[in-house]
Amino acid sequence: MTVTEATTYSPPPDEAPADSPRPLRSRRNPADVAFRSIIVSAGVIVLSIMLMVGLFLLYRAREAIDAAGWGFLTTAEWDPDGGNFGIAAVLTGTVLIGLTAIIIAAPLALGTALYISEYAPFSLRRTLINLVDLMAAVPSVVYGLWGLFLLQPDILVVGDTGEGLPRWLATYFGWIPVFSITSGGTPIDPRDPLISDSVFKSSTFIAGIVVALMVAPIATAVMRENFSQAPLSEREGAYALGSTKWGMVRAVVLPFGVGGIIGGIMLGLGRALGETIAVFMVISVVFTVQPRILESGTSSVSSLIALKYGEASLFATSALMAAGLALFVMTLIVNFGASAVIARSRSGSVSDA
Repeated sequence: MTVTEATTYSPPPDEAPADSPRPLRSRRNPADVAFRSIIVSAGVIVLSIMLMVGLFLLYRAREAIDAAGWGFLTTAEWDPDGGNFGIAAVLTGTVLIGLTAIIIAAPLALGTALYISEYAPFSLRRTLINLVDLMAAVPSVVYGLWGLFLLQPDILVVGDTGEGLPRWLATYFGWIPVFSITSGGTPIDPRDPLISDSVFKSSTFIAGIVVALMVAPIATAVMRENFSQAPLSEREGAYALGSTKWGMVRAVVLPFGVGGIIGGIMLGLGRALGETIAVFMVISVVFTVQPRILESGTSSVSSLIALKYGEASLFATSALMAAGLALFVMTLIVNFGASAVIARSRSGSVSDA
């Protein structure tokens, strides 16, 4: 036996020491622990409040829901004490006002966000951000007064010809059903000079413009935050390849901020669906399904509650709570969808430059 053979020894497998990771322990900073506890508690409180609101509405609306059944979603009439009520008309008006508002607000918010984040002088950028944020703080009743006494009269009569924007849209786009107008269910020609401008007053279109200015600051803030987080390395790479300013924005900033654009639009839509006072002051409430946005008369769930709550009986109050529950669920779905889109966007990316 050689020396090497005499000194080489391999222990049996059952006697070999087991490999195990060394435990790592660190002491948490008390300030971090306190901050984490506060943040978690705040999130739990917010979710608890939302859950309690939903349960409260469901409890108060149970009597009306049991009485109406699925007809609550398909009936356009509103006569709870007579046993014939539903939210088909007000739900249609709510959706149309929200869609009109977001179609107007989306390009406005996108252009404003791009200008502030990419084109505005640095010395002016903070002022513009504060002005846009200040628009979100203006009370809705102020927007309602503006829409009622300034926007509506001026938008119906424009220029020397007196042909307002709603009449112009009905004249040249009336072949689209949503832009057509009727009188007593009969289509009418908007070119007829005998038609009064009252046909176009208090419409979904005017309410949509008012709400658009209310939701534009919210959408602008979300889009601007996403655009400002576009990676610096990709921006510089685009410039290094000879790109212009707009070319860089189109190739880098806009693709990066797609999630923010969609999320901002959806958050704005959620706000538009629940707007109450401004819409209530502008529209003429009718309880029929009104799919034509230029024609006078529309309704929304929030305006229904504001109009009927003061004179409602116990059962009618339960019906109003059921309408509020439908609006709560619809708004919740839109807002959670917006949050999911924003969370899946690239807005959290950082540059390695």
